[in-house]
Amino acid sequence: MNLLFIIDNYYEIKPESNSTLRLIHEAFSRGYLVGLVYPQNLTIRNNVVYGFCKIIEEFKDKKVPANFSTFKSKTKLKEQLLPLRGFDAIFVRKDPPIDSLMLNFLDSISEDILIINSVEGMRKANNKLYTSTFHDPDNKFLPVTYVSKNKEYLKSIIKDSKTNKMILKPLDGYGGSGVIVLEKGATSNISSLLDYYIDGSSNKNYVILQEYVEGADRGDVRVLMLNGEAIGAMKRVPSDGDIRSNVHAGGEAVKHTLTKQEIDICKKIGSKLIEDGLLFVGIDIINGKLIEVNVLSPGGIVNINRLNKTKLQKKILDFVEDRVREKEISINRRLASKEAIKNA
Repeated sequence: MNLLFIIDNYYEIKPESNSTLRLIHEAFSRGYLVGLVYPQNLTIRNNVVYGFCKIIEEFKDKKVPANFSTFKSKTKLKEQLLPLRGFDAIFVRKDPPIDSLMLNFLDSISEDILIINSVEGMRKANNKLYTSTFHDPDNKFLPVTYVSKNKEYLKSIIKDSKTNKMILKPLDGYGGSGVIVLEKGATSNISSLLDYYIDGSSNKNYVILQEYVEGADRGDVRVLMLNGEAIGAMKRVPSDGDIRSNVHAGGEAVKHTLTKQEIDICKKIGSKLIEDGLLFVGIDIINGKLIEVNVLSPGGIVNINRLNKTKLQKKILDFVEDRVREKEISINRRLASKEAIKNA
């Protein structure tokens, strides 16, 4: 099988913590032809989408190092200009924010090959507005959320809130960046913070104002979902003096068994994820409330594997193999049917 990974920079990957490297290693260990391409290296040649792809070459002794640091350090890449349609599947593992031009390149091949996640799915769900597409009028599993760039409106929401604390974060942030707790009593701070978050660039930025979910100071749960079902989870506990649970922001990963409430959330949103072509995502839950859906390069494989003595990358690539096989069978059946009609 030919598998392509769209990533930021292979040489900047941290082997000890990177989920994408686990997928790359597993694919190469299975004997796949594995290619890597950076978004800026996508191109068009005679109206066909190509990429300056870096192909992982075989190791001299034909043995793939089991150690991920050794694998990365010994990897040799050979760059070639290749048509993306020649790959059986593409994993988009680029860190947020979304690269809209990258999606435009992928548009022309999105019907032909398996892309994880789908182009339209990534467009729809690449920011924190996506949770609003789930039906939950009574806020049973979604926190009360407001999104705006109107400072006076946001200040009125804070003023009228029945709770003393709310969460403020940028709409396009990731990895826990920019997440802060607003105290209702700190009026002067609220004004200056909104000024900073909204007017912090040449264009006014949207921000999210969200009810503070009790228990947030004790961490959140990251769940990895494949084809609409949970395949692994961990709890992320913030470091002292920090509200952010993200491991990249200093949080600690601990073993976690999904509660009935968390399992119910996964079931509620699973079919919608599949419908939107979001086959591999990470969701974040705090105290029974769905906070975010991460569709661009969701992490967590390394820590979930470590805590549960499992290898999620095997399950993920088994799924990819099955999907590619189904697609090939469908194509071959259609070609055979066309040939039968032609010879009728």
